[in-house]
Amino acid sequence: MKTLVWVEHDNSSMADATLAAVTAASKLGEVHLLVAGADCRAVAEQAAKIAGVGKVHVADDAAYEHGLPENVAPLIVDLMGHHDAFVAPATTTGKNIAPRVAALLDVMQISDILSVEIEDVSGPTGDGLSSFVSQEIAESERPELTSAKVIVSGGRALKDAETFEEYIMPLADKLGAGVGASRAAVDAGYVPNDYQVGQTGKIVAPEVYIAIGISGAIQHLAGMKDSKTIIAINKDEDAPIFQVADIGLVGDLYKVLPELTEKL
Repeated sequence: MKTLVWVEHDNSSMADATLAAVTAASKLGEVHLLVAGADCRAVAEQAAKIAGVGKVHVADDAAYEHGLPENVAPLIVDLMGHHDAFVAPATTTGKNIAPRVAALLDVMQISDILSVEIEDVSGPTGDGLSSFVSQEIAESERPELTSAKVIVSGGRALKDAETFEEYIMPLADKLGAGVGASRAAVDAGYVPNDYQVGQTGKIVAPEVYIAIGISGAIQHLAGMKDSKTIIAINKDEDAPIFQVADIGLVGDLYKVLPELTEKL
């Protein structure tokens, strides 16, 4: 396994933080270094003397003089075609470069590690105390919340599970919509947990989100605020939901919904 380590320096001498990065990288296998800077030959010679280093890549150009991540990251990405891992010192500049490299490579970044203990990064497989038995996946003709283009959500104002079913489901069926609910409605037992939209539920961003009898608590708004069009129906004209709604209707849902469903 070959690991590329970015060398931090000031174009004349290498920073001590680089040595810690090299030590960590050596646990993974063969270590190669990258010295990118301007008139940085002295740094490259210093880096080549580090014990255990297999190769030193040198990029000497004015573009790399100040270690700008916008310039250095593409260089590193190009070299990653010949390496299996990349390590940078946990310094201000290193923390500037590593995320950009990870984004360009479309991989996860691991930050601020203390050491590399084992070569097998796959980890332990468990102690055998648990095992997979089976899974039961609920089937529904309605679209799944996180992929639905239209969502009809109900809140605590629906009173109970029977009322939720009576008023929300017919409207959702007319629209071919997914069905959601506020945390209050879920906690009250109107619908199962997988209906919950919000910070502690599912995050959705449909084309149309219809909030019915939902006051608009912060927890709920966090889960649906990115919807393209938000329609709110609530009898309380001061409900917070109206602050984010594109279309708001102040009215009694028990009168409004049957009429709306019928017209649709």
